[in-house]
Parts: sequence; structure tokens; C-alpha cells
Amino acid sequence: MLFYHLDSMCKGTLWFTLFLFACAGYAYRVNAKRNPDDPKKKDFHPVAILLAPFTWPFILFGFISIFIIRAILYGVFLVLFIFALVFIRKPFLLIWLDKIARAIGDRLLEANTYLIKLFLRPWVENP
Repeated sequence: MLFYHLDSMCKGTLWFTLFLFACAGYAYRVNAKRNPDDPKKKDFHPVAILLAPFTWPFILFGFISIFIIRAILYGVFLVLFIFALVFIRKPFLLIWLDKIARAIGDRLLEANTYLIKLFLRPWVENP
């Protein structure tokens, strides 16, 4: 019973693999015909076409996993947001976000100022 549709699955997998080869080959050919100064042109290796059937299960698994994680996080956010609206009356979250944003911004500005003074010392000292 388990192997009843095995021939159909093998044929379907073969056709899907050929379809992936065709898609990867077509994309490689279109990319190769682009002008060298085209910003959309990328440097693909020709062997990447042969790796397409082996990498698609991992990419598919990754996309499905990311979708499930995003859906769960969205549901958790909705539940927490509803609880926050009902039970929390003082806007401490906005005050906390303001402090965090200022702290991150101050550190970034200090680091950027240090880099400017370090690398552009002649221009910074003589305005």
C-alpha cells in the first residue's frame, strides 16, 4: 500500500527536476546575455544550474518554516496587543521605546563622529 503510487511520485519528481533545470538554465542564459554594465547582471557559475535540484528542498523547507514562524509571531503579537490595550493604561512602552531609541542613536552618533575624526582628521580640524 505504501508503494502503490511510487511510480507516479518518481515520474512527478523527475518532471519537477527537469522543470527546475530548465528554469535555472533559462535564468542563466538570460543573465549571460545582459550587457556587462547592466546593474541587474550577476556573476553566476554555470555549475549552479546542476545544483538546482539539490537545493530546492532546503529552500522550500526554509520558506515554509519562515512562514509558520511569522504566522505564530503575528498571532502572539495580536494577543499581546489586545492584553496591552485592556490592562495597561500608562504608556510606559512609549517612554521605554523613546529611551532605547535615544540610547541607540547616541551610540551611533558617537561611533560615526569617532570614525569621521579618525579618517577625515585634516578636513574636520580645518573647516
